[in-house]
Amino acid sequence: MRKLLLTLFFLVIASARAQTAVIPLWPEGVPNPKAGVAPERSDDGGNITHVSQPTLTWYPSSSDNLARTAVIVCPGGGYEFLSFTHEGRQYAQWLNSLGVTAFVLKYRLSDFGHPAPLQDVLRAIRTVRAHAAEYGVDPNRIGVMGSSAGGHLAASAATLFDDPAGRTGAALDKVSARPDFAMLIYPVITLMPPAAHAGSRNALLGANATPDQVRQMSVETRVGPTTPPTLLVHSQDDGLVPVENSILFF
Repeated sequence: MRKLLLTLFFLVIASARAQTAVIPLWPEGVPNPKAGVAPERSDDGGNITHVSQPTLTWYPSSSDNLARTAVIVCPGGGYEFLSFTHEGRQYAQWLNSLGVTAFVLKYRLSDFGHPAPLQDVLRAIRTVRAHAAEYGVDPNRIGVMGSSAGGHLAASAATLFDDPAGRTGAALDKVSARPDFAMLIYPVITLMPPAAHAGSRNALLGANATPDQVRQMSVETRVGPTTPPTLLVHSQDDGLVPVENSILFF
């Protein structure tokens, strides 16, 4: 069923050829850099590992069908790699086909752990909002989209946009990081048993995370009145991320 959902997305983009540009996310320097991180690698399938320089890849829409809406796409990969082609570029092309501008986020992974991915996604929202006129989008129509662990990151943006861990002291921290909507596709939501995706939890928080850390990053516990409108897509027979994750967020 997961394959069917993705096929439905991508049937409409088989011939799409969007123009792109790569935007450095931290031109002033990545916060809390780490020594000894392996060089970034990309395999033949478009999967990326060992990200140390986060970026946004901009896919501008050639039409204006949805009132200058923009979506920041967070690829999945269990916080160990990024499925950058399958759950990034192809999603962006699908969004372009609807008249939506897309930005695919290349975010830091288990080499850094929490809060690096959260900082990256919130910085991405702030960057697009601060430069909305330059990108031709409405600063009040900026959403997030993610699949699997990318869904967890998008859900984190939707619930932790004011969390102190997502701030770095940069001037852009003054710009709102709250997404105006979220689209979560078979998302990892909880890091607590029995529905947790243990690989994502360990990659994000480490194998020795405390119960409080696990609960804090189980984002179903962080939903509140300011959580934006959210679309949840999940098949009941998902063998990797139990459907209970989406149900818990709902």
